Amino acid sequence: MIVVHHLNNSRSQRVLWLLEELAIPYEIKFYARDAKTMLAPPSLREVHPLGKSPVITDADLTLAESGAIVEYLIERYSAGQLAPVAGTEEAVRYRYWMHYAEGSAMPPLLMQLVFDQIEKARMPFFAKPVARAISANVKKAFIGPSIRSNLDFMEAELAKGPWFVGDAFSGADIQLSFPLEAAAARGGLDTKWPRLTDFLKRIHARPAYQRALEKGGPFTILG
Repeated sequence: MIVVHHLNNSRSQRVLWLLEELAIPYEIKFYARDAKTMLAPPSLREVHPLGKSPVITDADLTLAESGAIVEYLIERYSAGQLAPVAGTEEAVRYRYWMHYAEGSAMPPLLMQLVFDQIEKARMPFFAKPVARAISANVKKAFIGPSIRSNLDFMEAELAKGPWFVGDAFSGADIQLSFPLEAAAARGGLDTKWPRLTDFLKRIHARPAYQRALEKGGPFTILG
């Protein structure tokens, strides 16, 4: 049976959601972040050397990285659901969005988190103004424009259809959910991007998404 090594408030929420969409049995092994550092516990290194989540085990296979996990589960267990037919134009778009989510959309959002934490960090009083000024300048000059550019790009894509690969809900929508959740929490995503905010409302309303929350526990993006 598939085991999801689930770290609270992490990308592994997407894996639980996918498994609920596929309606296949699985188990959850829970891990809690350190309350001070918010890092994953050392016990996750017993599952995978990097000690990060998500990780699944399926018989003798141990697989990390959310994109790889989503693709593996859909290819092995979906019976043709949640992915376009290979060799089609939609399949190319699907592959692009699967890689875009972590390759382009997430990096500026992670940088936003890092610089937000720098501004909150304890430091000598004389260093605070300098650190905050540097952080503000980086966010204004690079991080903010990059996030907005990505949001504009995704907003325009949803003008073509209700989902990121046209009319059919797919694994790409599941993969893209995390950067959009992060953008809503700390990247400024609001009603200026009405299609993206509607996308989040629609995925939150899906029964499988709700079941994943019930089984995995509350989900809050770190900010």
